[in-house]
Amino acid sequence: MNVHSVLAQIAQVTAVLLLSPLLKGFIGRYEERVQRARGSSILQPYKDLWKLSHKEQVVPHGASWIFVAAPIVAFTAMMIVPLLIPVLTNYPLPLSDMGDILGGGLILTLGTFFVNLAALDTGSAYGGIGASRTVMISILAEPTLILVFVAITLMAKAMLPFVVNHLLAADWSVYFGPTHLFLVVAFFILLLMETDRLPVHSDTHIELYMIEEARVLEYGGPLLALLKWAAMMKQYILYVIFVNVLLMPWGLPDTAHTTVWTLALAALLLTAKQLLVVMAMIFVDTVQARLRFYRYQEPLAASFLLAILAIVGSQLR
Repeated sequence: MNVHSVLAQIAQVTAVLLLSPLLKGFIGRYEERVQRARGSSILQPYKDLWKLSHKEQVVPHGASWIFVAAPIVAFTAMMIVPLLIPVLTNYPLPLSDMGDILGGGLILTLGTFFVNLAALDTGSAYGGIGASRTVMISILAEPTLILVFVAITLMAKAMLPFVVNHLLAADWSVYFGPTHLFLVVAFFILLLMETDRLPVHSDTHIELYMIEEARVLEYGGPLLALLKWAAMMKQYILYVIFVNVLLMPWGLPDTAHTTVWTLALAALLLTAKQLLVVMAMIFVDTVQARLRFYRYQEPLAASFLLAILAIVGSQLR
């Protein structure tokens, strides 16, 4: 373990921690601008987190320790995943051997599991609605995500995302192969679902559609700030996996060139990559009409099928 690796380890977690609200703010502002609205400032998520963190914390009567623990677990889980994936570097860091690509996927879902428990723990009708709808969608979303990771593993013959990054960056025949193309489309659909772009708008207070807001309706103050920050970090991490592992695996410094300046440049390049994907997301969200809630399984089924085709293609290669 050398000082450069430790520096890169800290920088990766810090980048996810500090830049995730900026990504959320950019999406919110420019989605409104495309729809000819003014849109809020790209710094609005930072202001919201600051305001919530300075409010008084109130815990519902009858809630158990799960209610308080869930935001902490969700936030902590999102800080662990950057240790396992190539955020700012293309080589394994000192703590990256704690888990592989499947382990990272399981940690991503850990926070969702605890928030669902907390939503049920309060005894609120809205909490029950949000938790049940989340589980209903997760029945298709989580297996599809696991299948995508399995296909990535079979394609690279390794379970480390750094190996996948190196393979796709170095071998154009694999990059433009059917297995990789199926994976890109499958993960893009999952990204649409996980970041609330398709098929229904769940981040709303309209009872017919509300999912995420229903789960956290009983929260307020610092605990709500932790939950919202964890959700932003999860979105940021999914974008990182998509651009640095699958879509654009170039531009990351290696172990011989890791300095403060190269890490800062890598963070700027990562932001540029993410913004390109954001523009594609906004385009899809704008031209695609919102579907009825009960049709949420259609895009997930398409993603599931593409993941299966990617697995089959990896065995025929």
